This record gives sequence, C-alpha cells and structure tokens, in this order.
Amino acid sequence: MTNESKYAISARHISVKFADTTILDNVSINLNPGEVTALLGPNGAGKSTLLKVLSGELKTQANLRYFGQSRDVWTPAKLAMHLGLVPQHSTLSFPFLASEVVELGAIPLKLSNREIKALAKHYLNTVDMLPLASRPYPSLSGGEKQRIHFARVLSQLHHAKGQTILMLDEPTSALDLAHQHNTLALAREMATKNNAAVIVVLHDLNLASQYSDRIIVLNQQKIVADGSPWDAITSEMISDVYGYDVIITEHPKKGFPLVISR
Repeated sequence: MTNESKYAISARHISVKFADTTILDNVSINLNPGEVTALLGPNGAGKSTLLKVLSGELKTQANLRYFGQSRDVWTPAKLAMHLGLVPQHSTLSFPFLASEVVELGAIPLKLSNREIKALAKHYLNTVDMLPLASRPYPSLSGGEKQRIHFARVLSQLHHAKGQTILMLDEPTSALDLAHQHNTLALAREMATKNNAAVIVVLHDLNLASQYSDRIIVLNQQKIVADGSPWDAITSEMISDVYGYDVIITEHPKKGFPLVISR
C-alpha cells in the first residue's frame, strides 16, 4: 500500500486565484477514512473553495486523489456512489416534492422505484423530515432544505461500502439547535460506522470541537492549525485568526475544548 492509497482524499499544492485575489496558496491536505475533519477559519479564508477543489467541482493543477486513485480515473457514475456533497446553498427551483428531491440521490444506485421510495423514506425519517415529505421543495425553509439535501446525499451514499466521502459545506448555518446536533451526530456516525471520510465546513468552534476528530484552520490563504480539537482550538489561535479574546475550558461532561468569550 502506498502512502497515498491509505487516504480517502489526498491533494497536493492547491492554489486558487480569482482575478488578482489569491484564495488558496500552495495548500496540501490528506484526509483519513473514519474521521470527521472540520474546516474552520474567518469569512473569506477559503474554506468553501477548498471543499470545491477537494470535490473536483473546481478544477486546479492540484494532484487530487481518492483512495489512492487519481480523480481523473473516477467515472461520474462511480464517483456519485462514493462521494456526496451537501452544498451551502441550493439553486433548485423546480416544484419537486421534498421526497422527490431525496429520491434523486438514489439514481446512481440502480434500484427499483419501490426500493428508491423506501430508501428515501428511511433517510427522510433520519433527518426528521418525514412529516414534510409531501411538501413542495420551494416552500420549505432554509433549514428544512438543508436537511432534505442531507437526506438526499445519505441516500446517494447508501451503497458506498467503505469507500465513502461525505462533504458538508456549512450544514448547520440555517438549523435550530436540536437539528444542528442531529446533523453533526449523523455525520459522526457516518465516520464511525461506515468508515467515511467526513469533511465539514463550520463557523461554530464549539460544534467543531464536539464532533470532530481533526480540525484544520485556514487563514490568509494557508493552513495555520491542523490537529485534534485540543491541539487546534487554542486561545492563541483564536486571537491570531479571529482577532477575539476567549477562554478555553473543558466541557464538564463531554471533555472537548469549550470556547467562552472573555
């Protein structure tokens, strides 16, 4: 086994520039199966751009590999069964029912119509959206749409069988407290039970600390911290990156680093 084949994602020398603005400057990253990795950083740090590069949506000169194989050798049909992306925003405007949007995720699986509907129902229930399954998608709130797309991607990855990559771009931005935790707990479960490599863009440092195995912090086009929550989430890092003074303490029950304003 080569070094790169043990990683779910390996990317070297990622540089992204729009017009005269550098977004990412020679960033390299490896992501392990079975781990939740949180991408943190201030607005404009390049988190969503990095996710687009790692998903292959944004083409660069980076050497991008999934499970040791070049991104170029993955056919769209095969990749759709192993890599799922929940976007920050959706432009879907057709009057599909919520259940029909989730069913779209099962298209790569080549299931019968009955099996697709059963799978969609299962994941609608998983994300607590089954009562709204018959609602037109455009009528849903922002948070409800986020949960529908999460259910769609979970359906898409149902047959991934170990080689699984789940990407979530600010999946909690429109969610209430309970659904924020439910979404990240499901992502955590994908890592622990399905050996998925999960990468999630977050702004909430405490949610990142609670649910992540690894935290990568971007600032000024570079990775400035990379490690476990206790290694990456420090008062010095937060002061340097966010320009804000905090206290770091230990969560009294769960033991993760808890960020408190001074």
